[in-house]
Order: sequence, then structure tokens, then C-alpha cells
Amino acid sequence: MKDAHEVSTAPLVAVGLVGGFLTARETGIRPLGGVVLAAAGAYAARSWYAKKGWPAAAGLSLTYLGGFGASHPLAKKIGAWPAVLAVSAVSAAASYVVSDSADTK
Repeated sequence: MKDAHEVSTAPLVAVGLVGGFLTARETGIRPLGGVVLAAAGAYAARSWYAKKGWPAAAGLSLTYLGGFGASHPLAKKIGAWPAVLAVSAVSAAASYVVSDSADTK
């Protein structure tokens, strides 16, 4: 497993949210999408904690899970794919700014 300090979490967060949605949609098994979401989130949280400590890890985890939760009502307004892409972009941007950017290391 890659060292936690070397993991780029922004793409990981995007893959978790988009991949979880896509897995659930294509298989028809929503819990399987949840497994993808949880695995990516746990791997990202490990890096957030190692890089920035528990306050940043908790905040970014809440952003990630909040994005998942917000995508459902947002999908009713703008559609499923736009909602998933929007919350993925916000979560990935937060991960980049807080954890991944060069000036935060």
C-alpha cells in the first residue's frame, strides 16, 4: 500500500463519488456502490489524517459524506450526473486545497 503522505486524495475522492454512483447505477446494487464510496473515503481519510491530523481528516470526511448526501436532493433539481459531478468537484477541490496542494505539505 502506498505511503499515506504520497497519496493524492483529490482524484481518489472524485473516483469514490463518481465510481460509487456508477457502480450502483450499472449493477443495480446500491450497497455495492456504497462499498466503492466507503473504500475510497477510508483510503483518503487515512492520508488526510497522516498529512494534516484529525481535524482536517474529520472536516474532509464530512465534506465527502456531505457531498454524497447532498447529491440526492440536488439530483432532483439538476439531474443525477450533474449532481454527482458537482459534489465530486467540490469534494475533490477541498481535498486538494487542504491536503494535496504543494504549499500545504
